[in-house]
Amino acid sequence: MMRIMRGNEATALAAKLCRPNVIPAYPITPSTMFPERISEYVADGELDSYFLLAESEHSALSAAIGASSTGARVCTATASQGLALMHEMLFIAAGMRLPIVMAVGNRALSAPINIWCDQQDTVSERDAGWIHYYAENNQECLDFMIMAFKVGEDRRVYLPALVGLDAFVLTHTMEPVDVPEQAAVDDFLPPYVPHAILDPKTPMTIGALGTPEYYMETRYALQKALMESAAVIDEVFDQFAKTFGRKYGRVSKYRSDDAEVIFVTMGSMTGTARVAVDELRARGKRAGLVKICVLRPFPFKELKDSLCHAKVVAVTERAISLGYGGAIYAELAGHFVNEARKPLLSSFIMGLGGRDVLPEHFYEMYEKSEQVMAGGKVEEFTGWAGLNREVL
Repeated sequence: MMRIMRGNEATALAAKLCRPNVIPAYPITPSTMFPERISEYVADGELDSYFLLAESEHSALSAAIGASSTGARVCTATASQGLALMHEMLFIAAGMRLPIVMAVGNRALSAPINIWCDQQDTVSERDAGWIHYYAENNQECLDFMIMAFKVGEDRRVYLPALVGLDAFVLTHTMEPVDVPEQAAVDDFLPPYVPHAILDPKTPMTIGALGTPEYYMETRYALQKALMESAAVIDEVFDQFAKTFGRKYGRVSKYRSDDAEVIFVTMGSMTGTARVAVDELRARGKRAGLVKICVLRPFPFKELKDSLCHAKVVAVTERAISLGYGGAIYAELAGHFVNEARKPLLSSFIMGLGGRDVLPEHFYEMYEKSEQVMAGGKVEEFTGWAGLNREVL
């Protein structure tokens, strides 16, 4: 059924379709609509679930960890400062191998106070051991939420996942979304059957003390599970396509096979980049686009295969690793360093704090890339697209 809805509504409806047992949450802009909708579903009898309104985001994820440890299917939502407040618990959820699913309205971090879109919040947590999905539109918000449960609960994975949806651009903007029938979701996502749970009848310890003799091995096991989850994600994407007709990949390409300059994007800016690529093509420019849908586990091979033939790759990011530059740029550069065949990588920071991302920014990046291809000097290690230098 096609329905018009906001991104927050799409994630809440997806959660409802997945029949979670427990939903702890604490409201924060721009994700407040998620607990609002969930509370309505529960109050109206549409969802048989325990909704817990916690006293903080830290408490919400703590409650999610406790509930998941007892074998419950659990989800929640947050944004920005709320995700930062959860920092400690993010590592605990991953280390305890709990398949919690969380929708995150990507929003700038303070200071200064800013409630608008950028991806600094989730990108800053890329090392916490969670699977990271990033939605371009509201359809992907719904679809990624459903698939996040199936991937995380797979016995080869047992990991938490977050779905990033850009603040206001997606969370509050209404778009048509194809909503699957409950029966179809039930067939796709059967009830969660955990391999180990906290049960007074069979006592056990979860998250015990990790002494130096054992702690390093837990990190190895977590890293191994996260990297091997890539194959499970691919499987689930294929199953989803067969069931619901929408095909996804951990990366997706657009007019990039013969491109000299390829933009790398993540999230809602991809739509703008696609428009820019079409216009550049109309001007006779060989531009292309590669979108990252899954940031963790990092899609090294897929990106390398998609980018290695380009002359210049412009990595566009709505976040910055302060004191360095673009985090995704750094990871790509590190992976390409030993490759014989590699493009020139350039880094561009854009759209921070809700700043508009415009097609003109991509035209500007393409022009700079052309100058580099012609032998021009790279003046800045990290470029800033759309920066208002008059206020500096």
